[in-house]
Amino acid sequence: MLAKKELPALNLLLAEAIGTFILVFAGTGAAVVNDVSGGVVSHVGVALTFGLVVFTVIYAIGDVSGAHINPAVTIGFWAAGRFPLKSVGPYIGAQCIGAVVASLVLRGLFPAQATLGATLPAGSAGQSFLLEVLLTAILMLVVLNVSHGAKEKGITAGLVIGGVIGWEAMFAGPISGASMNPARSLAPALVSGHLGGLWIYLIAPILGAIVGVFACRGIRGKDCCGGCC
Repeated sequence: MLAKKELPALNLLLAEAIGTFILVFAGTGAAVVNDVSGGVVSHVGVALTFGLVVFTVIYAIGDVSGAHINPAVTIGFWAAGRFPLKSVGPYIGAQCIGAVVASLVLRGLFPAQATLGATLPAGSAGQSFLLEVLLTAILMLVVLNVSHGAKEKGITAGLVIGGVIGWEAMFAGPISGASMNPARSLAPALVSGHLGGLWIYLIAPILGAIVGVFACRGIRGKDCCGGCC
């Protein structure tokens, strides 16, 4: 989730596809293993897995594609003026492909598991929708701040972003699933056939990312967004 460097477009898209594959394979894979093992991984373990895998992927490919690995983050970077519009569609396509491949692999490994880690609202649709908007807004605000200036260097961004995803998943996961990522929710829903409530996880994170951009602008003004793409 950093500023990408100049490399051939295919390299960037491959990095996003592989990064999102790793995220969905490990994150939803932890949820699947927790289910089939009778809770051995635990909810806390699943939340930590999501946080740690994001940290790992940012550290591995952040200097290549920016490690967005999330369509909402890509749209947020565009809304913030940090990412070109022409690259938004290809990035989202690569992310979704990587996510779907991960869910297909998990289906092959665990053919009897019903949901493959799909995000499903535990309460009302409105409750989960609002949670996903707020969670993604916080995530986007943090991403924009730690991917700015000197804080972009080293492992700081990965630690902070992974930490945010971990604690958000820790407390909100049992209610909304704490997706914050349309690709992460789309892939297991499509492969498992559990499409109920999917609209929440496609729309709410994008709205949340845009809210996060406005929050960053409110805090930092011109230092937050615009003018780099």
